[in-house]
Amino acid sequence: MAQPDTKKIFFENLSGAGKAIAVLTSGGDAQGMNAAVRAVVRMGLYVGAKVYFIHEGYQGMVDGGDNIREATWETVSSMLQVGGTVIGSARCKEFRSHEGRLKAAHNLLQRGITNLCVIGGDGSLTGANLFREEWSGLLTELVEQGLIEADSVQKYSALHIVGMVGSIDNDFCGTDMTIGTDSALHRIIEVVDAIMTTAQSGQTGTIISAVCYPSYLALVSALACGADWVLIPEMPPEDGWEDKMCGKLLIFLSCCLSNSPSLNLGFDTRVTILGHVQRGGTPSGFDRILASRMGVEAVLALLETTANTPACVVSLCGNQSVRLPLMECVQMTQEVQKAMDNKRFEDAVKLRGRYDNFNVAVLNVGAPAAGMNAAVRSAVRVGISEGHKMFAVNDGFEGFYKGQIKEIKWADVGGWTGQGGSLLGTKRTLPAKHVEKIAEQMRKHNINALLIVGGFEAFLSLLELFTARGKHDEFCVPMVMVPATVSNNVPGSDLSVGADTALNAITTTCDRIKQSASGTKRRVFIIETMGGYCGYLATVGGLASGADAAYIYEEPFDIRDLQANVEHLTEKMKTSIQRGLVLRNENSNENYTTDFIYQLYSEEGRGVFDCRKNVLGHMQQGGAPSPFDRNFGTKISAKAMQWVTKKLVETFRHGKPRVDSCCLLGMRRRALIFQPVVQLKDETDFIHRIPKEQWWLKLRPLMKILAKYKTSYDVSDSGQLEHVVHNQPKESDASVAM
Repeated sequence: MAQPDTKKIFFENLSGAGKAIAVLTSGGDAQGMNAAVRAVVRMGLYVGAKVYFIHEGYQGMVDGGDNIREATWETVSSMLQVGGTVIGSARCKEFRSHEGRLKAAHNLLQRGITNLCVIGGDGSLTGANLFREEWSGLLTELVEQGLIEADSVQKYSALHIVGMVGSIDNDFCGTDMTIGTDSALHRIIEVVDAIMTTAQSGQTGTIISAVCYPSYLALVSALACGADWVLIPEMPPEDGWEDKMCGKLLIFLSCCLSNSPSLNLGFDTRVTILGHVQRGGTPSGFDRILASRMGVEAVLALLETTANTPACVVSLCGNQSVRLPLMECVQMTQEVQKAMDNKRFEDAVKLRGRYDNFNVAVLNVGAPAAGMNAAVRSAVRVGISEGHKMFAVNDGFEGFYKGQIKEIKWADVGGWTGQGGSLLGTKRTLPAKHVEKIAEQMRKHNINALLIVGGFEAFLSLLELFTARGKHDEFCVPMVMVPATVSNNVPGSDLSVGADTALNAITTTCDRIKQSASGTKRRVFIIETMGGYCGYLATVGGLASGADAAYIYEEPFDIRDLQANVEHLTEKMKTSIQRGLVLRNENSNENYTTDFIYQLYSEEGRGVFDCRKNVLGHMQQGGAPSPFDRNFGTKISAKAMQWVTKKLVETFRHGKPRVDSCCLLGMRRRALIFQPVVQLKDETDFIHRIPKEQWWLKLRPLMKILAKYKTSYDVSDSGQLEHVVHNQPKESDASVAM
């Protein structure tokens, strides 16, 4: 994807010399907070600023003393995979008073701190903004009390605030995802998957209460595990819901309905209240990367701030970091809360943001990817809800031309969401050689539309079917592709279903591998990842696991680069670093193989560290899909199915379809966008099966910075301050019929 015509501003032009930055976590803890703290510290040090920890949140700021300590590069080592917050978090009544904020200001000024990164919820960020607004008055009082010199008022005239939202509830307006939410989903899904096995064995119904208000976790958890019923306050059930619900075996309740209902279910019922287990455990790969990106963006925002810049919060919109005025977000969040408290649920939802019968076929193409089954389930049920007859094609286009096609009904996809692989079966076979037979099957079953879930082969298949329209009218129907591949190499989409599960497999394995060396002599691990010629998994896996280097095809390297990496690791190993991690994409270089790199590091590191190697292989492709992939697959497939319905109506009203009826639905920066596949040809490197431009390459300098390399960092695409009411994409995500 071509980048905007913007002059690149490189990292060296942004200096933090003379600045002091403090980072604190406040309110409830959330997985990923430590990754954010680590990113703030290392990025701050990288730009030449002094960085301080404020332990125990605002309480530590008020108490001062050892609660405010200067951070070093080494003090944030091994924090990435740790849950909770290692610098502590506490609620502070004293900071709510003017006297408490006066003490806090004095403690900051003693260290020259005028830049704060606050990681917390809306209450913590509101307190930070009030502190900022009072700052000049607090300085005047401190001068009058003789606690600071008069010239300090001019020297430290402004307090700059940047917020990051750490909350498992995802209850903050202005961001698609808060730090900790994805990890909490992982905890819920792990518990639900475990409960499901015993529930199925004992023929019992299960009621699960998720701690969440508002009810984001309950709703998306229900989506991710294929719940039969979900009760949330924002959408109160209709009269008579009890009778309908009693026929279901899996019920999700939000905390406002957490008491076990007195219902005559007709079978044994078990209640499980998840409680704070959702808040614990190691952060997911998504949260580690989200927190790292936000932490770096927060430091950039502080470097660019002026006395007139309002306090901002770093948010995620689609796949892009944005900066939004902190108080606009807080005020809208509080409006939502007021609407919820007053039971104005429709208003709360607004504040956050049937057709003719057609035959629609759904199939998987390419290698299996976790989340494919969730996407198929969503397509089938949304299609049925909209009045279509849905057909399942087994084994991709190979099964298509062989006639392995049958109607698939609502109950047929029950329980599919949490299962890995492809229950439909998937093959890499392309349709071009079998166009005649596929057209014949289209006629036989009167297929009016195709929904294809798959990777690069699916993209090639759509191009071939589009070309075949000239000879076969059967292919003049709406066709849409949902990208699903662990390699994340589909042009037209920043993310593919399955890539997050693979990332988590890499992250978990790297964590265990590093832990295996705990207490031993210094050791470097060489890890080979999948991806074909696409270095996405190696790059984001390296970022999520704190790797020292990641070798990929898209960024050519030679023996001098390898030597420099070895020397860099050697220097680190001579200090306090005990373990090193190097990732290599499987096709990064035909000569510098994993064995070669392992042998090079082993030889050059002799006497300083030893080496181990591990080829992760197909374990990255297997396993149950992550919560992110379950929900991403569900949402994007639902949106694709609704697009199919719209195009079917247009096609059958106005004749043959246009170019835009053969599309790929991809995540592009902030939004899900339908793109004609023929328009994506110019963006594709067909030889290496990758997009010509890849957004995640901008993350590579970030990985290097956090590993203590000196490098350039392109900030031309960094978040700019926007208004919260304007940051939503025009097309909202499709609603999903459960």
